[in-house]
Amino acid sequence: MRFLFALLPLIIGGSISAECHNGKKHPNIILIVSDDQRPDTIAALGNPIIKTPNLNRLVKRGSVFLNATCANPICTPSRGEILTGCTGIRNQVFDFGRTLDPSLKTLPEPFNDAGYSTWYCGKWHNDGRPSKHGYQATQGLYTGGGSKWWKPQTDYRGHPITGYKGCIFRDQNDQPLPERGVGLTPNISAKIADAAIKVIESSTSSYLLHVNFTAPHDPLLIPRGYENLYAPTDIPLPKNFQSDHPFDHGNRGGRDEILLPIPRTKELVKADLAAYYAVISHLDEQIGRIMTAIRASEQADSTIIVFCSDHGLAMGSHGLRGKQNMYEHTIRVPMILAGPGIPQGKKLKAHAYLRDLFPTLVDLAGLPPVQCDGKSQVPVLRGQVPSLYEFTVGYFRDSQRMIRTDQWKLIEYPLAKKTQLFDLQSDPFEQHNLASTAKHSDLTKQLSALLNKWLESQTTQQTPRP
Repeated sequence: MRFLFALLPLIIGGSISAECHNGKKHPNIILIVSDDQRPDTIAALGNPIIKTPNLNRLVKRGSVFLNATCANPICTPSRGEILTGCTGIRNQVFDFGRTLDPSLKTLPEPFNDAGYSTWYCGKWHNDGRPSKHGYQATQGLYTGGGSKWWKPQTDYRGHPITGYKGCIFRDQNDQPLPERGVGLTPNISAKIADAAIKVIESSTSSYLLHVNFTAPHDPLLIPRGYENLYAPTDIPLPKNFQSDHPFDHGNRGGRDEILLPIPRTKELVKADLAAYYAVISHLDEQIGRIMTAIRASEQADSTIIVFCSDHGLAMGSHGLRGKQNMYEHTIRVPMILAGPGIPQGKKLKAHAYLRDLFPTLVDLAGLPPVQCDGKSQVPVLRGQVPSLYEFTVGYFRDSQRMIRTDQWKLIEYPLAKKTQLFDLQSDPFEQHNLASTAKHSDLTKQLSALLNKWLESQTTQQTPRP
């Protein structure tokens, strides 16, 4: 019965969604989000080693934001920003275990109002369930199922798995489906793609489809046939590889950081990257399957596809393994948009946030604008303005915060009492800290003041400061 109720909005909304304000059919929106994927892991964006033919095609077909930023590089807050279009400070999800501010509009709501069917597939990592936050129905929902469903597992190295212990597939009625895999399985990306394809093939009216993969988040479980796709000896180390971070950045003992022993060795990092690349290539294959299903559908010409990650990952860069840092390999994310009305083959240097996706997708769908912290990037896509922001800001708990302009990046570590300043134009891999040089003293103070001013502006709604 609950499943029937979940479908009612789809039936009712079908006739409403047929036309928009200008007499044309609303475009379908498919938002695909990967998990822990660095911005430099797509071949078409400069990685000569990794095999990503389907993401390459998407890059060629659409526009890429080269400076898209994840403001808070952990899963729950970054997904909260996508869902609300608001900063983690304003939506109150600035860390794990936080509940989204219920007064805020969420991504599916304006689409529901316009008669869209709204679907959620794959990993759910915020409070409650997708239905609590406006999604009408789910397919392939992968979410917390309780430790009773957990089975001991090992990663590609044979090491015990520490993440996703309590996660399991669930049906529309929130009942567990242990036969689809307890914890993670090497083939989980295919199962999530299966769910997305089912929605695409069955949809006859305008829809919003939000697909969240778990890959390439740890544990790195290599799918069958991908075990030898990359030889560790052929994988180049990150240009900013270090055996250890020079100081405690605020998460030295965190789960992500202990996945590789400290000091990091070149051999272990290369092996880790080979497994990471294999999981991404398998993910790319599943994205290709989704794109094939779109092309085969009757709505192919009216479908906008967006691909991004929730944040990046260190993978040996700067002596780190995890995502809880402010370096470029982590706070920048791949962000690709393709479909009707979006220029092809365009690589944009404009600053953007993950939270911009909400108002941007609303704008591309021709819906009334929404009030949120994010901004529609449609003017940038159309070439009307070079960028909507002069700078972007990031933060992690009370231990890290950063401000980034076209040229400069300032990172402050309040607990460690450290400051870093990088010239991103001459030093894109952030290897030369200029903060202590007399030449850059005034610049460091100016950027710090601008960063503090922004943080203070976020507290006006009496939300907790990170």
